[in-house]
Order: sequence, then structure tokens, then C-alpha cells
Amino acid sequence: MASDRTTTPRNRIPLEHARSWLLTAATSTEQFTIAHHCTSDAVIYDLEDGILPDLRGGARHALRSWLSPTHRGWVRINPAGSPDWRDDLDALRNQPGVEGVVLAKCESAQHIEETATRLPASTPIIALIESALGIERGFDIASTPHTQRLAFGIGDFRLDTATSTEPAALAYARGRMVVASRAAGIAGPIDGPTVSKHDNQLEIDLGVTRSMGFTGKLCMRPEDTARVNTALSPTNDDVQWAGDTIDRLGIDGHNIRHGSDRPALARAHRIHQIATVFSNL
Repeated sequence: MASDRTTTPRNRIPLEHARSWLLTAATSTEQFTIAHHCTSDAVIYDLEDGILPDLRGGARHALRSWLSPTHRGWVRINPAGSPDWRDDLDALRNQPGVEGVVLAKCESAQHIEETATRLPASTPIIALIESALGIERGFDIASTPHTQRLAFGIGDFRLDTATSTEPAALAYARGRMVVASRAAGIAGPIDGPTVSKHDNQLEIDLGVTRSMGFTGKLCMRPEDTARVNTALSPTNDDVQWAGDTIDRLGIDGHNIRHGSDRPALARAHRIHQIATVFSNL
């Protein structure tokens, strides 16, 4: 399994920069093959909500047969403390091809720590936050050494809080996740998926994702992943601006003259770094 915070998913993108995260139910080799060959930065094989409880034993067996050094991916496991959680971790403990785990319905740092103790040392964990309690404990969750990123489980969060899908209704939760991630020193969080296929809903949702400071997005459909990658990458104009800004202010800031120059240079360096990662694919 992966050993540190620079683990690279199957497309060689460091996990802290991975944009599209395809969720696919751990049901069959056909599903696995489709996910493996799509354009997502990372694949998450789902042993939780994507699988009926009575079928999870078979799903674990199918996934173990698929995962290998050449068939790699993340695995969404069931909530901490549940019988399925224990069975998921037992099945994955020494399984080749596991990049890391996505812990469903995470509500505390303890959930992360209990999960980590049942996996090989330093296995990366993404905390899927899906409740009001999880949001309020976001900083503690993000601050554990095993948590690589936070992800937003919008559907279950809405069930827990009786909120709508309107961006304003979810802005507080999203904002808390972004601030918690930044304060804990980990990469930006991963937004929830767009479920609707209606018109340009994905583009609308991606506008919210970007504006709120999220740097990744869960995907339910393989065809969405390329659009997510494009939307969450620097544009040509962004890259040109970053280059011009670094040239003008100096790579080390020796030409800074105004207070506003320093944050502009920091943003330019971030854009340049991200663009370099993606250009090397």
C-alpha cells in the first residue's frame, strides 16, 4: 500500500492534486475495467452504499480478485465500528493494488485512527464527511497524520440536516471543509458528485466547486471525469498570468513593491506548480 502524502494514483497524479475521483460499485470485472480505462485521476471502488448489505461479501471477493499491482485504486469502506467496516479492512489489509481507503460517514479523528490501526502503516485515508457532526469536527479529522484529504458526502449530509441542493444551503459545510483542510495543512477537499444528468448541471456544480475552494470532485459517471479534470485545472489564461506575474515580481519576490504583490505571487506559484504537474502527464 501507499506510504506517504505523495502517493500517486494510477495516472501518476499526486493524490493532493487529483481532480476527478470516480466512484464505481465493486460488482463485476466489467465495471472495474470500465473504471480502469476512463480518464479519471483516481478510481474509488465502492464497498459501501453502492453495494447492498447482503452482497458485500461477494463484492469483497470480486475486488480482491481484481486489485493487483497493475489494477490499482482506492476503496470506499463502511463506517468505522460497523461489522462491514471490520470485514472490509480484513479483506484489504494485505491486498496489492490498494492506493488507500475512503472512510464513509467519518465523524471523528478517532474513526480515522481506529481505521489506520487495522491497515499497514501510513496507508492514506480520505475522510468522507457526511453529517453535521463530521463537519463540526472537520479540523480534528483533517489534523490526524493519516488523513490525506476530506471529501463531501452531499447526499447523506442533506439527509442529516434537511438542507436543499442549493449552493447557499451547503455553503457553510463546504466552507468549513475548505478552512479545516487549509488549517490542517492538507490538500483542498473533494466535492460531492453531480447526480443529475439534466442539461448543464455538471458545469453549474463545478462553478460552485471552484468558487468554494474545492480542488477535486467525486464522479458517478466515467463520462464526467474529463470535464471535471478540465474545469479543475488552470486555464491557459491562468498559466499565462502566473508566468507574467512571476517574471514581473521575481521568482523569489525581489521586485515586490506593494502589499498586494505578495498574495499575487503566491497564487502565481500555486498555479505554476499545478500546471507543471498536469503538463507532465
